[in-house]
Amino acid sequence: MSITEAIIRVRERMENACVRSGRSCAEVRLCAVSKFHGVSAVEEAYDAGQRLFGENRVQEASDKFTGFKTARPGTHVHLIGSLQRNKAKAAVRLFDCIQSIDRDALIDELGKLMQERNGSPALAVLLEMHTAENSKSGFPDTDALCRAAEKVLSYPAIRLSGLMTMAPFTDDEKAIRRAFKTVVSARTMLEARFPGHWECLSMGMSNDFEIAIEEGATLIRIGTAIFGSRAA
Repeated sequence: MSITEAIIRVRERMENACVRSGRSCAEVRLCAVSKFHGVSAVEEAYDAGQRLFGENRVQEASDKFTGFKTARPGTHVHLIGSLQRNKAKAAVRLFDCIQSIDRDALIDELGKLMQERNGSPALAVLLEMHTAENSKSGFPDTDALCRAAEKVLSYPAIRLSGLMTMAPFTDDEKAIRRAFKTVVSARTMLEARFPGHWECLSMGMSNDFEIAIEEGATLIRIGTAIFGSRAA
């Protein structure tokens, strides 16, 4: 199956999941995770209408997208992998959103860097919530998320845009749904306390995105189902 055909198939599955859950397809965005795949794969996805891409590593993304974004209007790139502080300066120059905000020190580093970039558009960020035992990253509970939200909102050059999570990698659908429901519940609480900053719920990958849509995801991160397994 070509990348173009795979995108069509994923979008069909997205639409079916939306229909099952009584949602509009316009409510859910597709982020094509292009990590470990070259520019030619990204070009094919772009030609198929895909505009939002996700990358895990700053250097790989920089090599792939610095010129690509300039040459192809409308391209947006999100960082979905863990961000080390020594890569933060490069990250704020390239990414349109950093989804993987998982600790207070990183918020402070990004806030400082964005203040130095006076006049640049605000950097969108998502707070990552820990919901899976097989993942160590993310804020552990709503108290920690509240403290992180307060910190982000203290920096005018960072735009708080929602939550992200990685559900357990398992065949246990109940465990997956429980993880997604936990994030939805956290979003409800955070919206009541800090209204107007939680439009994005980044939940769901190739193995569980239909469940994520049924549970309320507004952005899904799809790699293997579009690009296939990791390039050699």
